Amino acid sequence: MEESWASSDHARRTMQANRRRDTKPELALRSTLHSRGLRFRVDAVPFKGVRTRADVVFSRAKIAVFVDGCFWHGCPEHFIMPKTNTNYWSSKISSNRDRDERVDGVLGDEGWLVIRVWEHEDPASAATRIERAWRSRTGQA
Repeated sequence: MEESWASSDHARRTMQANRRRDTKPELALRSTLHSRGLRFRVDAVPFKGVRTRADVVFSRAKIAVFVDGCFWHGCPEHFIMPKTNTNYWSSKISSNRDRDERVDGVLGDEGWLVIRVWEHEDPASAATRIERAWRSRTGQA
């Protein structure tokens, strides 16, 4: 049998149960944006040829919003390295950060504005930041 990346069966089940989309922070942000009259695509590829999916996409304004989890993306405020399997997790979080930077660069090169929101951020504050960017890019100031 192949060795698991998880330090225990419980850890493996916990990590596999994490949602890829529709997390509580995403739902709270989307609800706030929608209540402000903004319309967007959810869990969408910003444009053909890019392999990543943004949590919220404003196609016309070319804005891609990512709601980053504090653990998975290594939040400087809240990330705590697990005490077991540290080599695996250090490499995993580092590769996630590297991927985020590459995605930001690819989208930026195509004229997209990338907005990253930490899961711990207040949804109303994040929505205000996103709405300002949307208004600026659509000329609806």
